[in-house]
Amino acid sequence: MIHWRTYPTRQAQALALANAVVARLDEALAIRPRALLAVSGGTSPKAFLSQLARLPVAWRDVDITLVDDRWLPPTHAESNARLVAETLLPGVDGAHWLPLVDTTTSAALHVQTLNDTWVHGVPQVCVLGMGEDGHTASLFADAVQWRNAITTHDRFVLVQPQHAPHLRVSWSLAALASCDRLMLQIQGPAKRAVFEAAQAEAQDNAISRLIHCEGVNIDVFWSEE
Repeated sequence: MIHWRTYPTRQAQALALANAVVARLDEALAIRPRALLAVSGGTSPKAFLSQLARLPVAWRDVDITLVDDRWLPPTHAESNARLVAETLLPGVDGAHWLPLVDTTTSAALHVQTLNDTWVHGVPQVCVLGMGEDGHTASLFADAVQWRNAITTHDRFVLVQPQHAPHLRVSWSLAALASCDRLMLQIQGPAKRAVFEAAQAEAQDNAISRLIHCEGVNIDVFWSEE
């Protein structure tokens, strides 16, 4: 089921999304000792992450990770880990950071280790983004690993897009579909049209595959600009 939340500006969207994430984390922590939050990188989440860092939560009981990241050192300008380190982590005292990338080892070995040793389950709150090609997380339909990424029961997959830079580590489609609460942050009429087309008819892209997974509910936070 899809629930639309519409906002006139990106700033209003960012604040509403941050408050929604806090409410869901509070709900999760009321019934469990720890909660896992997964956030997205790129340019769109910056305002949201900055707003979230200002809001009160029992952050000492929250683990934070990424929906996906590029296989880059955490200091690299295009690393999603760097974005989180600069916008969110300074304001969430006590939260436990769980990176998806460790470039001191091989990518394939690292993803295998993540799958073998991850003890944190799936996120109670997962904030996604979406590209105009319909990808979400780093599940790109043009990647050689696409079929594995949308069929595997592993939580993490290695993805090399053909038309986007960098090797990536991403949560798999099955892992995303099993998250307790999915929230999608998108802006503008073009992305709304992509999402609505993916919802109306099954397509071979990640957002459509996710929408049509049984039992999946997505709160879409959309801003007009």
